[in-house]
Amino acid sequence: MYLATTDAVATAAKRGRTRRRPARGRVTGPVLALGAVSLVTDISSEMVAAVLPLYFVLGLGLSPLAFGFLDGLYNGATAVVRLLGGYAADRGGRHKLVAGSGYLLSALSRLGLLLAGGATAGIGAAIAADRLGKGVRTAPRDALISLSSPPDGLGRAFGVHRAMDTTGALLGPLAAFALLWITADAYDAVFVVSFCFGLFGVLLLVAFVPGRAALPGVGPSAGTSAASAARAGALPRPRPRKALTLLRVPAFRRVCAAAALLGAATVGDAFLYLLLQRRLDFAESYFPLLPLGTAAVYLLLAVPAGRLADRVGRRVPFVAGHGALLVAYLLLLLPTGGRPLLVGVLLALGVFYAATDGVLMALATPCLPADRRASGMAVLQTGQALSRLVAAAGFGAAWTLWGIGAALTCAVLALTVAVAGAAALLRPTEGRPVAARETPQEQPAPTTPPEGTA
Repeated sequence: MYLATTDAVATAAKRGRTRRRPARGRVTGPVLALGAVSLVTDISSEMVAAVLPLYFVLGLGLSPLAFGFLDGLYNGATAVVRLLGGYAADRGGRHKLVAGSGYLLSALSRLGLLLAGGATAGIGAAIAADRLGKGVRTAPRDALISLSSPPDGLGRAFGVHRAMDTTGALLGPLAAFALLWITADAYDAVFVVSFCFGLFGVLLLVAFVPGRAALPGVGPSAGTSAASAARAGALPRPRPRKALTLLRVPAFRRVCAAAALLGAATVGDAFLYLLLQRRLDFAESYFPLLPLGTAAVYLLLAVPAGRLADRVGRRVPFVAGHGALLVAYLLLLLPTGGRPLLVGVLLALGVFYAATDGVLMALATPCLPADRRASGMAVLQTGQALSRLVAAAGFGAAWTLWGIGAALTCAVLALTVAVAGAAALLRPTEGRPVAARETPQEQPAPTTPPEGTA
């Protein structure tokens, strides 16, 4: 009787563990829904973004220095907006609402392009609105992905999302070229169709992405208990500046430092495409096709890179991805030409994005509490954006003052030092899950990191 009862209990416990354990390789519905939203939205944005670097430098005649500041500004000006977006999302678990607001603002910016009528100021304002929308939505969206995924499948989840996102980046320029060919270069048609795709992405978010009540740690009960705890003095109410206190968590601080260090040595891909065009001297009409090569490689490798990150540790592919970027710099610096240069640079850029973009978010997730996930990701993304602003401006200044060769040499040296520094910062103790009610000041001593992060 005792043996039978013991065996039954053990069997029931084993079945319970089996049911609770998510199937390896499975991605949850909310992640797929968010991937579909990003796919449609990227079709919208890339339809109008593919020719901007060429337009600014060759059409408007901007110097590399001016373009460097402009390129960095569009990526770094959203720093404060990212922090506010993360704070607003964490306050009451409004991740879906804040992300949807950012997607809607980006969609409306397409109408701004339509109404600008070719005026440089109007185009700039529309692009700025699009960047602001992206800054608002990115941290809440990534927080939704992390809250909807098992801890040992974060790399895979972010990889699937980034692959779907990149599919949109691949289809957007193709859709723009098809429209221009059908309508005999009617750019207004591109803007209208782009707006329609953007609005469709917002509708997908509203219809298929679960709200706060369906996500662990951000539902109404969680928000109520957090508010009660705040009134009782157990948990301070989140404030925008309080997001920076997450940097007191040693593991998260190291991730942020490594991302900022590498970002300060990351030359924007728009610069690399311009260098390719000058080195290979191909027709300007082919310039918008360059991002498609990078996007194709990214699309193929995003999911495998995420799965690899879950198996061997997320710091390994993240650092190795910047090594691929270093290869792209070296190919442009060395006397390489023709097809090997073109294929090599686009392949290296695709590997770089596949191994770093989503992997960085998966790397930081175990260091952040669930109720401050969006704020923490906003801090990380803000530091990376500001450091890339410095990199773009610095490379543009070096190109203008010293020439392409000297600028690339400086970029190679800077990235080499940054990769070595990041490898030292991201020691095997990458982080551990932080409890939702645990403040940075109250954390116990670090323990062994969870599976997939060592």
